[in-house]
Amino acid sequence: MITAQRGMVATSNPLASQAGLAILREGGNAADAAVAAAAVLNVTEPASTGVGGDMFALYYDAAARKVTALNGSGRAPAALTAADLRRQGLTEIPIRSPHAVSVPGAVAGWEALLKRHGSMSLARVLADAITYAESGYPAHPVFAASWRRAQAFLRESPSYGEFLPGGRAPEAGQIVTLNDLAKTLRAIAEGGAAAFYTGRIAEKIVSTLQELGGVMTLDDLKGHRSTWDEPIHVDYRGVTIYECPPNGQGIVALQALKLLQVFDLASMPWESPERLHLMVEALRLAFADARQYVADMAVQDVPVEWLLSDAYAAERRALIRPDAAMQPPSYGIPFGGSDTVYLTAVDGSGNACSFINSLYTGFGSGIVARGTGVFLQSRAALFSLEPGHPNELAPDKRPYHTIIPAMATRDGALFASFGVMGDFMQPQGHVQVVSALLDDDLNPQEALNRPRWCLEDGTGSSQLALEEGIPVASMARLAEMGHRVRPVSGQGRGVFGDGQIIVRDAGTGVLFGGSDPRKDGQTAAF
Repeated sequence: MITAQRGMVATSNPLASQAGLAILREGGNAADAAVAAAAVLNVTEPASTGVGGDMFALYYDAAARKVTALNGSGRAPAALTAADLRRQGLTEIPIRSPHAVSVPGAVAGWEALLKRHGSMSLARVLADAITYAESGYPAHPVFAASWRRAQAFLRESPSYGEFLPGGRAPEAGQIVTLNDLAKTLRAIAEGGAAAFYTGRIAEKIVSTLQELGGVMTLDDLKGHRSTWDEPIHVDYRGVTIYECPPNGQGIVALQALKLLQVFDLASMPWESPERLHLMVEALRLAFADARQYVADMAVQDVPVEWLLSDAYAAERRALIRPDAAMQPPSYGIPFGGSDTVYLTAVDGSGNACSFINSLYTGFGSGIVARGTGVFLQSRAALFSLEPGHPNELAPDKRPYHTIIPAMATRDGALFASFGVMGDFMQPQGHVQVVSALLDDDLNPQEALNRPRWCLEDGTGSSQLALEEGIPVASMARLAEMGHRVRPVSGQGRGVFGDGQIIVRDAGTGVLFGGSDPRKDGQTAAF
């Protein structure tokens, strides 16, 4: 665990953490630092994140003692409809296809966050990312290994260009330069979000997709806008936990915490099968609802208040049996696989930014907009093609989103800014680290070090992956209860995501930070 008082940034890459810290040391705030770190991650982890993807953020304003939610996710092209794809014989949207590319929302989201909460220009906060892209950086070990695993896929991807220097994925320590991406980032720094959504970059995105059969137009990009929403929340052990509202799946974590709040988890050993069972069952129930209800709230009514009500929680909680796994109704399985970055920054004034940026699957759709260095996301693959489903694909609609930042306050003061990335692991990770912090009084690093479990596709019938470190006896008992147990170790640990946590002591202003050992990350502070 790292402790400091004047500022702290936690990300999955040391260069990104240091870039955010440099902004804080110059007098920037948590919003400025978060965008700076996210931009560097676009360069150092291009499979996971970037300007071709989406972002969400929660921001705690210390002066106003208020949390706001930014939805920086993009929408489907105006000419893309579920009926058209069904006529083509599709029952789901292929991840590696132009139809999986929704409008990238990240750049507009960065700009919106800085305009509302930041104190620095986009040009200033992108400076380190541009330097690393132009001058190079040494590939870090964990990400280099995942880059290597994607090597064959990248060779088949349109315009992969500089992402396989010399035709091979970079080894750990090899210097990587991304000149096309540097030009794109420099254009954004000089011209703002408009430089991405109009002009040369937009034309390259559209022409690349249309050559592959996509239907995105310049008007789709030009018309994109971010939105500011009221965050949703529940109380757990005297702490208020915040998530972004749907179209994100943060409501899954809140529903599960609502179900668990009546159980005395603190009295049970964390690794006991009884406690693990209760937590898993709460997530099964929450995911079952998410399949049915999570959708774009600008297009579809989502009964958020009802889903988070005491009465509904009591009704659903009654379905949990203490000694047997349930199979709750499933309303369809969104498509798995995820590459995302989560980061958090807290400044010396107590402002905090919980920030997540993603291409969805590794290297997104696999399509690079020619000459831009921009991998385009695969987020539209999460739309349903089932007629009448709340999350059915429709023009100018946002899809179900897996990426979710989180925030927590106690008596109105910031308690923690945190997140755990990784597809459907994310709400499960949120529940597990919240329980570790509040039920077991662990510090942020201890909470992230603890072995995790994961319902792998978030459904009642999905396998329960259990990370090395959970006792074999507990695994055996869970199997006896009816859970489809899958022990996981070594390289398979990628299923359990990657988290960052910063906790703040409201009395002293001291910050306590942790960075997940499953990645290359670092908590940087001063």
